[in-house]
Amino acid sequence: MPTGVTPSLYSARRHFRSAGQALKLVVAIVHNEDAGALVSALLDKDHRTTRLHSSGGFLRQSNATVLVGCDDDQVDGVLAIVRANCVSRTQVVNPMPPIMEPGEFYMPYPVEVELGGATVFVLPVDRFERL
Repeated sequence: MPTGVTPSLYSARRHFRSAGQALKLVVAIVHNEDAGALVSALLDKDHRTTRLHSSGGFLRQSNATVLVGCDDDQVDGVLAIVRANCVSRTQVVNPMPPIMEPGEFYMPYPVEVELGGATVFVLPVDRFERL
């Protein structure tokens, strides 16, 4: 370790990666039921992950956004883990009734919607530092 540099600062400098080393950030938006298994599978393969709770979509159900930083050559492996752990499925739901005028009649019909799966973005990383 260089003189005059504290161990924690030296550790942070050792983990600095520049743009020349081709890093990617994989952002996977998955169904909340699939997130636990996905994070476990990623950690089993030594991928550092961050899980954020989110919501949105047609049913406004709970989702999870999983962030994975990896080298460019590891992206296909990360995507394979996401595919294996985030399967789509269908569910029958009753739609919300529209706002109606008095005397109008609305008969809700169950609708089959697809849940699960994953929406994945792979982004280039210009700079990465672990502090």
